[in-house]
Amino acid sequence: MSKHDPQTRYSAEELMSRALRTFDGPGLREIAFPLGGIGTGCVSLGGRGQLRDWEIFNRPNQGFRPEFAFATLRAESEGGGVITKVVESPLTPPYTGTHGAPSTNGEGLPHMASNTFRGEYPFARLQFEDGAMPLKVSLEAFSPFIPLNDFDSSLPAAILTYRLENTTNEVVQGLLAWTMQNVVGYGGAGPLDRSELGGNRNAFRSEGGLNGMVLDSTRYPADSHRHGSMVLATPWQDVTYTGYIGDRSFAPRHIFWDIMSRPGGFDDTEMREPTADGQTGVCALGMRVALEPGQTAEIPLLLTWHFPNFVKYWDRSPDEGKPVWRNHYAQHFADAWSVAAYVNENLARLRAQSLQYHDALFGSTLPGCVLDAASSQTSTLKSPTCLRLEDGTFYGWEGCSATAGCCEGSCTHVWNYQQALPFLFPALQRSMRTADYAHNLREEDGRMCFRLALPRGTSGWGFHAAADGQLGGIIKTYRDWLLCGDDDWLRGLWPRVKKALAYAWEQWDTDRDGVPDGVQHNTYDIEFVGANPLIGAFYMGALRAAEEMARYLGEDRQADQYRELFEKGSARMDETLFNGEYYIQQYDPEEAQTHQFGQGCLSDQMLGQWLAAICDLGYLFDPDKVRSALQNVFRHNWRSSLGGHVNPQRIYAVNDESGLLMCTWPRGGRPLIPVAYCDEVWTGTEYQVASHLIMEGFVTEGLTIVKGARERHDGVKRNPWDEPECGSHYARAMSSWGLVLALSGYHYNAPAGLMRFAPKVRQDDFRVFWSNASAWGTYSQNLSEGSAAIRLDVLSGDQKLRRMQLRTDLPGTGELSATVEIAGAAVPCSVKEDAGWTELAFAREVTIPEGKALTASVSR
Repeated sequence: MSKHDPQTRYSAEELMSRALRTFDGPGLREIAFPLGGIGTGCVSLGGRGQLRDWEIFNRPNQGFRPEFAFATLRAESEGGGVITKVVESPLTPPYTGTHGAPSTNGEGLPHMASNTFRGEYPFARLQFEDGAMPLKVSLEAFSPFIPLNDFDSSLPAAILTYRLENTTNEVVQGLLAWTMQNVVGYGGAGPLDRSELGGNRNAFRSEGGLNGMVLDSTRYPADSHRHGSMVLATPWQDVTYTGYIGDRSFAPRHIFWDIMSRPGGFDDTEMREPTADGQTGVCALGMRVALEPGQTAEIPLLLTWHFPNFVKYWDRSPDEGKPVWRNHYAQHFADAWSVAAYVNENLARLRAQSLQYHDALFGSTLPGCVLDAASSQTSTLKSPTCLRLEDGTFYGWEGCSATAGCCEGSCTHVWNYQQALPFLFPALQRSMRTADYAHNLREEDGRMCFRLALPRGTSGWGFHAAADGQLGGIIKTYRDWLLCGDDDWLRGLWPRVKKALAYAWEQWDTDRDGVPDGVQHNTYDIEFVGANPLIGAFYMGALRAAEEMARYLGEDRQADQYRELFEKGSARMDETLFNGEYYIQQYDPEEAQTHQFGQGCLSDQMLGQWLAAICDLGYLFDPDKVRSALQNVFRHNWRSSLGGHVNPQRIYAVNDESGLLMCTWPRGGRPLIPVAYCDEVWTGTEYQVASHLIMEGFVTEGLTIVKGARERHDGVKRNPWDEPECGSHYARAMSSWGLVLALSGYHYNAPAGLMRFAPKVRQDDFRVFWSNASAWGTYSQNLSEGSAAIRLDVLSGDQKLRRMQLRTDLPGTGELSATVEIAGAAVPCSVKEDAGWTELAFAREVTIPEGKALTASVSR
């Protein structure tokens, strides 16, 4: 037995607290909050208010920031004279470098004294403080993030709104200026290479109520991957600008500060002609405001970009021979100005709908650490981890190295874990499945490559199929169909889904005894040999999902065969792999001498069962054994402190931090060279295990893991909006959305017209966000004195339903009665209790229109 005491450091009050974090001081240092669109790259808002990590040039590029890319505020009043400050808090340590601290973005100029940062994705809100500044300054930053609306959520744009408030008793004249170096032509990786620049132009444009600076270059043709444009624009009408402050040397910085330190504006001139090769220029856009005492102004600034041609930079061909394709956003927008014009025209709606989602999610009664985990990792969708191809197909890396994607190809086993995309942008999730079966499946035997090669249709890896990825894809197909109910989509994929499952009998279960025991490549980047729970659970889940799909499509004989094999395999694995606490691996050490886990307790051993639970496929193994395995994963693998833990591998948690180890050997028997990554801590697995624990009623244990993970990402040690594994913005961490599903008990079955909720916390007064491929909104329930008040608000889309199943746990034994209304009109329904569920069955299919609600009262 384990000698480790897994007692948590958290009280029940800490775990259940709904409080959300506000960062300040040292906690601002590591913050990088991604702003941009799905598949567009991003620029990140730093904790001090700076824009850092400009990754908009079709590849990752951590650390890059154009020169002069910052906001400056000048305030003039009769009593206070002229005060000018960079609208960022001061540079944080360290100040080291070969030439001292950095100086290209105003670091040596006066800054606001301090600020706080509150991030509730997709919105970040900063409050600046400075006793010398007569204007109180705050900043709201966001990019459109609207569930189901993947077009508006894929705009290459960041929206910064500065709010100025006159806190004095006299009129204050203000000038808010944004400056930026034109780097169009830059290759997008590493420090700026000026030899790539030239032909750069900064031009002022005023059109359709929008004023701004257009930054582009004449040097590169329209089909070059260096071709593109950037825009700084505002709907504010009282503007001043200049197309050229300067480029190199200290002189432009002095000139700029002199302009901002005295009354007046810029010279309102553009660049006379494109720059020479190797040269560029800095432009400025200023917004003037006069505020009476107590008056406020909100000044929006739109930063947009348009680099339409994506080059496969990781291709080993010579540069001129590398494949190039157009970004999805380039199919809809001609340049960065057209993006800015669209955003400006729709700004009120884009903000309102993004805010509606924000309020629905953060207005829930879920614990704050869960909302933090679930929301923060959706920012990965806006990072360079994610691409959208010309036709809109979604494609993902596993994560991002500093200047390149890490592990290409929408890796099927890593993307097994994430649950954000299928529930928030289900059409994009289905595009992944469609591409996978269209391009990765080998017709002759059903073997699938687990990495999608680009351009699509080019040869994939000549490597093992990934057992967890290929089998997980079958479960995900079922999940994605449940969410949309598109029978044509299912029928179109079904022949290839069957072929992918049949490959198991060629490779992993050749004797068809229901237990995979062949060579099984998997997400640990190694091959398991012999029977084990990780691949076994995926196999059982794939058989169950295939059974349900086959039966729905009228292939009962095939469904019966899947069922028979499932029952055989489930029983055999319960009998042979369960050691009384958890499931183990059986293998021959002579056959596989390295990278197995044997008697070890693997944290994600029940990953396939977790996916099956999300799909309402029932238990794949004996329920008591599943619960025991989960409890013992927490018991043996959770560490409330990692002090003294030996980890020769990658470090994502260290010292006195807490975390869930990937594998331990509580009964001994650790192989000399154990399963890869066993001593590490992965947030993607932590959230998966935590949400599965919660599903099974072990709420304290699940929340303990979540809180530990989020405490490690505190802004001091790590970025709260980036959880790395093999690269930054790692896709696996989007398993955190499973926490929302687990705590709400939410399940949706579009073909059956069924929606279900079973809250695990605060059942008496519960509220949560929900979403599927048709609609999204909020669910709430209030229980009191033997009655339940239910409300299902549809905030976007139209929701069709035939049945609702609820966990109300009303006391007593009498018959239930229920009344249901939609938008105030009575809806005929029947009510019954079955195995702890209260079911409302409508006499006919009902539709809850957008903006309306279904309300129900259930009592005895």
